[in-house]
Parts: sequence; structure tokens; C-alpha cells
Amino acid sequence: MHHAGDILLTLFTVFVAAQIGGEIAQRLRLPGVVGEIAAGCIIGPSVLGWITPEQISAGTPLDVLAEIGVVLLLFSVGLETRLEDLKKVGKIAFLVGVLGVIVPFGMGGLWAHHSGFDWSRSLFVAAAFVATSAGITARVLQELGALQRVESKVILGAAVIDDILAMLLLGVVVSLQGGEGFDLLHLVGVLGGAIGFIAIIGIGGARVMRWNSSWLDKPLNPDSAMAIVLALCLGLAYVSTRFGLAAIIGAFLAGMIASETRQQHTLERQVQPLLGLLTPFFFVITGSKIDLHQLTSLEADLMLLVATVIAIVSKLIGGFLGALSLRPRSATIVGFGMVPRGEVGVVIASLGLTAGVFSDQIYAIIVAMSLLTAMVTPPVLAWLLRRSNSTQAP
Repeated sequence: MHHAGDILLTLFTVFVAAQIGGEIAQRLRLPGVVGEIAAGCIIGPSVLGWITPEQISAGTPLDVLAEIGVVLLLFSVGLETRLEDLKKVGKIAFLVGVLGVIVPFGMGGLWAHHSGFDWSRSLFVAAAFVATSAGITARVLQELGALQRVESKVILGAAVIDDILAMLLLGVVVSLQGGEGFDLLHLVGVLGGAIGFIAIIGIGGARVMRWNSSWLDKPLNPDSAMAIVLALCLGLAYVSTRFGLAAIIGAFLAGMIASETRQQHTLERQVQPLLGLLTPFFFVITGSKIDLHQLTSLEADLMLLVATVIAIVSKLIGGFLGALSLRPRSATIVGFGMVPRGEVGVVIASLGLTAGVFSDQIYAIIVAMSLLTAMVTPPVLAWLLRRSNSTQAP
């Protein structure tokens, strides 16, 4: 009973901190997600200690709620994204995704090697610079009502490609740590499975729903449509992980499938209370994972500054070049939209720490870099979108 009470108190603390942080950020004309991440830093182990490291480790109630929160967030983004819209920007999204992996991986690897790592470890460090956290950008685009813009379609499409390539790169660098090389046939098989999963589920599922979605209303429960698509969301999120992809990719595909139904607008309305309850946990927990005590030396701070600049500039360059067929301002928006590393960089850093590749300090630097990109991007992206809107207004 006491344990249950402690969990409820922690959930209360995190949720209230998220609301206060989000409110302060919005009053400062910043996206709410910035305040939620900052709130996590403040109540986390490094400052107030209201959340302990044990409470945010893998498999804990907070960690599970955070994962469900980001899964539902990407599901809701998918609900506002139709397959036909993504097809229109497919070529641009592909270029953004590919260049958004190649440029950060190259720059991150060179920096790590110059900092004293051997090449195999440098490639592991470089992998943390690669994958974009779609959850951060998606939340900003959703808050600003910008999901229907062409730049948003490019960013979301590129994030899927980005995730596949990042997963393959991670597979290569992990295998190199053992000194046995990597299995090319296995990686090709993984790539084929991931692409096949996305194509069959995304394209096939959307066509089935477009053809007939009336069966969603067959059960007697008036909320049957929402219950069924939520089950689809959780199911595809799980299946996505079995193909080596992030759970949020499966959730996004589920939402995109559901967007083809005639119940789309009802589903969008019904999912909002769930988002309001659960998504703040993801952003607060993301912020709480940074260990500020590892960043108290001048050397560590300089490394963090350089790593963060490389992380931002490399993604911006890759995204900008990939989207250059759009006008330059739109390409800049796309570039910044691909900058956040968020939970993806944290996961790779955790793998590196577990494998003995990183010291505690390097781990803290990579985690801090990932979270700083998540905090820097929202206000810049919001400013770029507002400026773009003002110049387009008559």
C-alpha cells in the first residue's frame, strides 16, 4: 500500500511540474514542451531530487508512462497525416532522411576521433548524432497547428527513413565493438524487413481503411472506434520494435491508417484527453535523465558545447540540402525540424555505457547534447514557422 502511495505521489509531482513548466513556457511565448523538459531537469536527480534515478530506469512506472505518452503523441500526429500527402513529398523526404544521417554521422565520428577515441568507438559516438526524435518536433508542429504544412510532411516522412538508417548504423557499430566485423546479410535482412513492414502496414492498411471503415462502428460500445484504433496503435507499436524500429514508428503508422476512416475527426477529438494526461510524462522524464554533476568541469562543458553545436549544425545542413528543392526558408524549417535527438540519443548513450564504450562523463555529455537539441529546437522552429506565416499573410 505504501509503495502504491509513493508511486501516486511521484506521478502527481511529475504531472504538476509539467503543467507549471508548460504554462511558464507558453507565457514566455515558447512551446510548452520546452517548459516540460526544463521542469524535468529541475525536479530530477541533478537539482531537487524529487525524482530518483531508480524511478526513471527502464521498466519503472514512470518509464512505461513516458513510453505510452510518446506512442500516443505520434499516433495523434499520424491521425492528421494522410498517406497521399506523404507521397507528394516522398522524394524530398528521402533526401532529407539520407543526408540527415550521413552528415551528422560523418561530423560526429570525426569529432569523436579527434577527441581521442579509436575509430570503432568514434563510430559508436557518431551513431548518437544520427537519429531524429520525431516526438519533440511533432509536438511543436501540433501545438502551432502546422501539421498540414508541406515542411511538416517532409519532416515526418524523413523521420521514418531516418529511423531505419539509424537502426542499421547502430547495428553496424555495435557489432564492430566485438572486433568480429558485421554480418552484411543479416543487416540486409533487417533492412528489408523494416521497409516491408512500413510499406505493407502503411500503404496496405491505409487502402483497407479507405475502402471500408464502417466496421469500426459495429460493436455496441459507442466508443468502439476509438478502442479499436488504440488497440491497433499499441499492437503496431509492439510489432515495430520486433523489426528493430522505434515503437513510435508503428504508432505513427496506426494513426496514418486511422486518418483514412470517416471517423477521423471524432478520433482526433477523443484522443486529446489521453494526450493531455500522458504525453507530459515523456517530456518531463526526458529532461530528468540529464546528470548535471558530470558536467561541472570546464573540459566537460567545452566538450558538451562542441558536441551540441555539431549536432545542430550537421542536422541542419543535411536537412537543408535535402529540402533545397523547396524555397530556402522552407528548407531551413525542415533542417531545424530534424535537429532534436531527444530519447533516441539517450538510448544510444545508454547502450554505449552498458557496453563499456563510454565513461560516465561521455555518457552524460551525449545525453546532455541530446536533451539540449530537444530544448533548443522548439523555440527556433516556432519562430521560423511564425515568421514564415507572417510573410505569407496578405
